[in-house]
Amino acid sequence: MPNLIPVIGMEIHAELNTKTKMFCTCPNGYELQEKPNQNICPICLAHPGMLPVINRQAVEWTILTGLALNMKVAKNSKFDRKNYFYPDLPKGYQISQYDQPLTSGGVLKVGNREIGITRIHLEEDTGMLSHVDNKSYVNLSRAGTPLMELVTDPDIQSAKEAKEFCQLYQQILRYLEISEANMERGQMRCEANISMQEAGRFVTENGMVKPLLDYKLNPKVELKNINSFKAVEKAIEYEIKRQTKAIEANEKLIQETRGWDEDKLKTFTQRVKETSADYRYFPEPDLPPLEITDELLANLTATLPELPHNKLERFVKQFKFNLEEAKLIIVDKNVADYTEEVVSELIGWIVSLPETEGTEEEIWENNGRKLVKMINNWLVNNLFKHLNEKKIAIDKCKITPENFAEFITLIYQGKINNSVGQKILGEMFDTGEDPTAIMEENNLTQMDDQDELIGIIDEIIEANPKAIEDFNAGKENSIKFLMGQVMAKTEGRANPQEVIKFLNAKLK
Repeated sequence: MPNLIPVIGMEIHAELNTKTKMFCTCPNGYELQEKPNQNICPICLAHPGMLPVINRQAVEWTILTGLALNMKVAKNSKFDRKNYFYPDLPKGYQISQYDQPLTSGGVLKVGNREIGITRIHLEEDTGMLSHVDNKSYVNLSRAGTPLMELVTDPDIQSAKEAKEFCQLYQQILRYLEISEANMERGQMRCEANISMQEAGRFVTENGMVKPLLDYKLNPKVELKNINSFKAVEKAIEYEIKRQTKAIEANEKLIQETRGWDEDKLKTFTQRVKETSADYRYFPEPDLPPLEITDELLANLTATLPELPHNKLERFVKQFKFNLEEAKLIIVDKNVADYTEEVVSELIGWIVSLPETEGTEEEIWENNGRKLVKMINNWLVNNLFKHLNEKKIAIDKCKITPENFAEFITLIYQGKINNSVGQKILGEMFDTGEDPTAIMEENNLTQMDDQDELIGIIDEIIEANPKAIEDFNAGKENSIKFLMGQVMAKTEGRANPQEVIKFLNAKLK
């Protein structure tokens, strides 16, 4: 049997969240797309004599994305007509870009591998079709939305790598704040091109797969209808197995477009795949060529934010997060910004403590990792839980970074334990009140009176002779029961480590 390996390339469409559509003044927005055939004008509908006008913001954002991915920006570009007939395309052609895209030749690193990016070009979105009770309905409210398309080189080697590439690209779009890139809403659409080729019998050059000697390339399949990252991985995995099985059985494969059936978890034939010649591209006669100036490039470069991979590296080096912690935090730019503010505020809180000695640098060098672990634990395992339950984004959270840092300081000082911390954090989330005020108003300060604690432990031991009997019989779980009774009696204010220490001393 031949040694077959997958050759995968991705095409990713992202709707840009400009104020207006690509070639007219109709408002742009996902919520407007949900109103069938209302958010349209004569330009959207291609009425005779209507002329398009280029959305400058969409052009600049496409260039900005290219700069973020280290791409070459074309000094001269243009739009083209991509001709095909479909009910959701009122003009009978789509205004897109063919041989002079705005950007080309970039890379995006996935793990330790660099995935080449052939191009990113700008076009208009089509309308939408829905099929109900053997009828098809056309909604043109989405028609004309600015749509940015990224095309990779055929460098991707696995379904997992394809999924990770899409996720990283989504992060970049969100960091640039140019697209919400929500796959479930269709704001980001991923399509995969997959073929199985014999190892050692082909090469990839300039974004093209080329056979060696007399080898004949196997045809590729384009996968559509993929609406989640999980589906990207599953659909590609299925197609790899399907094509491999067919080749090994000497079955004929064809170049085609296939859809992904989420319910049956399998791909299905849609149509024979077109080539670029089928679209009869020619320059759009109603739009002028684009000239990209050095001044514009300099201005756009100056607006580039810190990108996810740079932020990941900085969080590990500067703030002492481990790699996995940092990866989880930087996924969402707002979460990353919130976390960075917490760290900054926390340093101030720790420096201000009377028992703290040394400079900020010395304090962070000695205590930074411990503090970061506490931030990560209370942020990811606790605050995220409240945010998810209430479906609130972190930038809408009532807990300010300063108050969250104050909360971590109380834990660091040992003034509150984990149990009390849960109560205080819940109250902070609901009210936005600062943690020290909540602690004092509700008398939640951790007990520091050992005589009082020992007295309570004596009461619990006297009231639970069966648990003492079980402990003496070797059932050590009974000590956990006693500890729970003490914590309940003290309303969570006792230090758990102190409780265990005194219980062990008295029972042994």
